[in-house]
Amino acid sequence: MTAYEPEAEHRLLLQSVVETARAIFDAQASSIFLLDEADGALVFEAVSGKGEGDLVGRRFPAGRGVAGWVLQSRQPIEVDDVDEDERFARDLAESTDYVPRALMAAPLLHGDEVLGVLEVLDRSREVRTTLAAMDLLALFSAQASVALRLVRHGRRTHPAEGGPGADGPGAEGLVRALAALRGERREAGRRLVGALEELLSGAG
Repeated sequence: MTAYEPEAEHRLLLQSVVETARAIFDAQASSIFLLDEADGALVFEAVSGKGEGDLVGRRFPAGRGVAGWVLQSRQPIEVDDVDEDERFARDLAESTDYVPRALMAAPLLHGDEVLGVLEVLDRSREVRTTLAAMDLLALFSAQASVALRLVRHGRRTHPAEGGPGADGPGAEGLVRALAALRGERREAGRRLVGALEELLSGAG
């Protein structure tokens, strides 16, 4: 079966978000989790760094760990020492073969709906930023939220067999979604580029 190209395209965007976030923060890893509403699980959707080749598609309980807390509270968080934070689920981390010392996480939001979580693991404390680290992370999460919404919309409007469950013709539905989100995506992109330019000028 031929892959659905718009979904593949936006998966590439998600991958670019985690790769850029990891590079900017000089982190050991960065990942995006998507909430699967069918069973309430968090699913690795994109990974850069530690676990990159093995974790995409892995599922974890949405009610556990720091990512689970961010999902439920809809609040960003930075944990400087995971051993001192009771929200950290060590057994889940160990199952990925990488246990971070510290992490940052932000919710991926669409209005009142939470789509998933963006995490950055073990960022370098030597990286100088002209923006607060959590503000910069929020810009990355805004980019990822747009991509996730398009991925999810594509799944709803373009079922694999074209059978029931679609809420409109696949192509037409995606075109409407793209039109509705184009301005928001462009604005998020401008904010992200501006933040990166500010970061690079401050590091000089």
